Amino acid sequence: MKKIRAKEICKEKGITLQDVANTLGITYQSLHSIITRNPTLEKLEQVAAALGVPITELFEKGESTSICPACGATITVALKK
Repeated sequence: MKKIRAKEICKEKGITLQDVANTLGITYQSLHSIITRNPTLEKLEQVAAALGVPITELFEKGESTSICPACGATITVALKK
């Protein structure tokens, strides 16, 4: 599982994870579970939107592959400018 950078992004933006949880209408515990476990794409999109960043910013910089939790296939992410 790749590390989700939510805490780091919050620090950069001067907000807390509790602020993000409030924006999402969930508890801090629920947000913590989302960012430390195996989140769905939908949940990642919601967290990214609440942070005001593209979903790709949630992942450690330099990472370009992940493992699909459903089938185990390797997924390669390519950013286009």
